[in-house]
Amino acid sequence: MSERAVRRPDQTPRFDEVDERILWTLAEDARIPNNRLAAAVGIAPSTCLARVRALEDAGVVRGYRADVDVARLGFSIEAMVSVRVHAAARHELREFAKRLLRVPVVQDVSFLAGDKDFLVHIACTSTEQLRDFVADELSGDPSVATTQTNIVFERLVADRTHQGRSFDELRRWRA
Repeated sequence: MSERAVRRPDQTPRFDEVDERILWTLAEDARIPNNRLAAAVGIAPSTCLARVRALEDAGVVRGYRADVDVARLGFSIEAMVSVRVHAAARHELREFAKRLLRVPVVQDVSFLAGDKDFLVHIACTSTEQLRDFVADELSGDPSVATTQTNIVFERLVADRTHQGRSFDELRRWRA
């Protein structure tokens, strides 16, 4: 992404159907060239480029990333570790999450509502590395009350091409 100013999250931008088609198409293929993206959504390439930049500036498009298969890089053990922090450490939640994000095996950290505070997704080379992470980085931290580790057998990711045709369709979805 560029160094353009990013709109604050509390400033909700307005989107139309064309913006949503752009987002849907980029979610399917973030590497699509601008001229193909423009053709897919039915607008001029210059208009498309301006809209994509506006979506980036608004913070809706946060970046473009490769979907890396970490298992093929030797990180064959993935786990989701739920973490509960002691009540006395509640004021340090954000700093705790930032510290975890600096640990190389951590893929992402989610703040939760409920009886756990965080869900930490990690990828390790071995069960020993997983054990060391939980023991040293979590259980060894005095602010951590409890952890629960769940090993991921298989990770499935939604395929936008089979999920629906628009974000509006997803909003209307009912089970």
